[in-house]
Amino acid sequence: MVRVAIFDYGAGNIFSLKNSFEKAGANVEVITNIDDFKNYSGLLLPGVGNFDPAIKSISKFSDTKIQDVVENTVPVLGICLGMEMFFEKSEEGKEKGLGIMDGEVVVLPSSMKVPHMGWNSLEIKKPGKILDGVEDGSWVYFVHSYRAKPNFEKIITAVSDYGIKVPAVVEQDNFFGTQFHPEKSGSVGKIMIKNFLEECKK
Repeated sequence: MVRVAIFDYGAGNIFSLKNSFEKAGANVEVITNIDDFKNYSGLLLPGVGNFDPAIKSISKFSDTKIQDVVENTVPVLGICLGMEMFFEKSEEGKEKGLGIMDGEVVVLPSSMKVPHMGWNSLEIKKPGKILDGVEDGSWVYFVHSYRAKPNFEKIITAVSDYGIKVPAVVEQDNFFGTQFHPEKSGSVGKIMIKNFLEECKK
């Protein structure tokens, strides 16, 4: 059985995420100190909370970086806020992001109702490991006020069209990010969760 850890920022209920991965066959444990990440096959950064407190919570107990903890082999899935933390900075806060991916996070356009909540279709731009088996045009569930603005298009594997193209899935090495919530995205989300767990088994 795959053993994965959810990093809890202390900001909200992560039960649905834990439940979804357990239903997919994973052994899921919740950690609040990044130094406790040992002997796990994968790491989940959930989509709950605000940018600055979440970033601070990772370095609260030590100077250990997620990049050092997982090295280049352990898969990491960032969901919504978790994905946004991969970048260098966010308009939501003043703290530096994790700097795993080049770029920034910006607020959604004022022409949109913010936060944006609801189902949107995916436009798959290129093959991706967690998109394996997901059909172009599949619908997933979003709840967010910000969007990623990567410096390099090559990390974007899928977008959603809100009148502007919003990066929906990013992949770089062993880091995977979804702006939407797979755990709330029905059968399509289940495919992505299964794909992530397959990466954790390698």
